Amino acid sequence: MTRAIGLIVVGDEILSGKRADKHMPKVIELLAARGLQLAWSEYVGDEPVRITAALARAFASGDIVFSTGGIGATPDDHTRQCAAAALGVPLALHPEAEVLIRERIKDTAAEQGIAYEPDRPDNVHRLNMGVFPRGATIIANPYNKIPGFSVADVHFVPGFPVMAWPMIESVLDTRYTALFARGQAAEKSVIVFGAMEATLTPLMQAIEDAHPGVKVFSLPSVDHPAYSRHIELGVKGDPKHLQAAYDQLLTGLRTFDARLGPEMVR
Repeated sequence: MTRAIGLIVVGDEILSGKRADKHMPKVIELLAARGLQLAWSEYVGDEPVRITAALARAFASGDIVFSTGGIGATPDDHTRQCAAAALGVPLALHPEAEVLIRERIKDTAAEQGIAYEPDRPDNVHRLNMGVFPRGATIIANPYNKIPGFSVADVHFVPGFPVMAWPMIESVLDTRYTALFARGQAAEKSVIVFGAMEATLTPLMQAIEDAHPGVKVFSLPSVDHPAYSRHIELGVKGDPKHLQAAYDQLLTGLRTFDARLGPEMVR
């Protein structure tokens, strides 16, 4: 089974450079540990029209999508509202989310040594963090109990890595274990000097045509600290077919006036 997996990162702070995105590298890492791969990613600022459009694409794609950021209750948080707009459904306070948020409010009051006042205006406002598109299910937040939510295969988590990453792991490990492909993909490559990608393209295409389940990749570099100008040329995919594809790659490369460098296995 294969499914495309996407990532949407919401927040002006990423696009302005005030904060560097840490989510994409971590999601790539979490997926790789399960034999999965990120197919696409998208960055969106705190602009409701753009967020709504991005989420509409996500819902329509049929992909598994993680969206980080913008699910709080401050004026610059729009993701919950945009998700509802993209789906064409109303927002509603999720009953499980309400329980968890009230628990968090009570815990905070106890930590501060003050009385728990559920009807205090600021505490009532905090319940907005549990207002999700109707039909959503919650994603538990082990850090502070304030949940995220899922609608079908689109999953919404906070922008804070300490919260988002364990929530994404939980979604993967509870909903998508059937997709895990640990040990079902491999990669072999070789450093090639003195060749051009355009010249090697027919060989690459021939290998893909001859070996279903194997993809050829080409990673050119012009200023590598050890190899200077070169191409890392390789094959990746089903281990059962990988060696034959790699042998064809090496045989084909020897017909070109190119020098081969180190080989790599991943």
